[in-house]
Amino acid sequence: MLQTPAIQALFFFCIGLVSANVLDVIAQRAGLAPFSPFQTSLLHGLIGALLARLRRMAAWWWFILLVFPAAAQGVAHLHLPSWLFLAIFLFMLVLFWSTFRSQVPFYPSGLAAWDAVAGLLPAGRPIRFMDIGSGLGGAVLNLSRRRPDSEFTGIEIAPLPWLVSRVRAALAGNHCRFIRGDYLLLDFADYDVVFAYLSPAAMVALWQKASAEMRPGSLLLSYEFHIPGAPPDIVVQPAGGGPALHGWRISPAAR
Repeated sequence: MLQTPAIQALFFFCIGLVSANVLDVIAQRAGLAPFSPFQTSLLHGLIGALLARLRRMAAWWWFILLVFPAAAQGVAHLHLPSWLFLAIFLFMLVLFWSTFRSQVPFYPSGLAAWDAVAGLLPAGRPIRFMDIGSGLGGAVLNLSRRRPDSEFTGIEIAPLPWLVSRVRAALAGNHCRFIRGDYLLLDFADYDVVFAYLSPAAMVALWQKASAEMRPGSLLLSYEFHIPGAPPDIVVQPAGGGPALHGWRISPAAR
C-alpha cells in the first residue's frame, strides 16, 4: 500500500507537518521568535516536497506537497462554511473515486481522438468495442452513432462519470452500454477492440492483461500513452491535433 504514490504523498505530508512544528518548538527553545502560521505552512510544504523529490516522485506531487499547506492556510482565513468543504470532498470523491490506487485520473478524450479511433475500427462486420475508463461516455456515444451495427460498451469505476454517461445515453436514446466497475475484472477476450485513455502508470498492467486475454487479430488502442517495451503496430496523429493514438494488433505470439 505504501508503494501507491498517493499514500506516499500523504505520508510525506504528515512528516512535513510534524517536522515543521518540531522545528518551531526547537526555535522557540533556542530563544527565537515563534514561526508565524504562514512560515510554518511554508516549511511544511518545503519538507514534504523535498521528501517527494528524494523519493523521485512525479513532479506534480512535489508541487502539490509544496503548495497545499500554504493554500490551506490561506483558505482558512476566508472563513468559509464547513459544509462547503464536505460538499467539495464528496464531489471529488465520486468524480475521482479510486484514482489514488489506480493512478488513472479523470481526463476525458475528445473528438479528435474519437475520429482517429473510428478510422481504425474493423469495417464490413459488426464488432464489440470496449472503452476502459469511459469517463462521461463521450467516446462510446460518439462511436456507437457512427457504427449502429456494432456493440459499444464503456466501463467506469467512478460513480459520478458513470452516472452521467448512463443519463446521456438514455437522453440520446442510444443503445450503447455503460458498466460501473473495474476493467481489470473484465475478460478482454469478449471484445474485438479495446480502447484506453489511462495514464503511464497503468500501461504495463494493461498490456499484460491484453496480451493474455485478447484474441489474435483483435485491436488494443491507447490514446496518448504508449506501452514500454511494446512498440505499437499503428500510430495515428489525429487530424484535429493532440496526442497520438497508438494501436497494437494482438498476434498469437503475444498470448
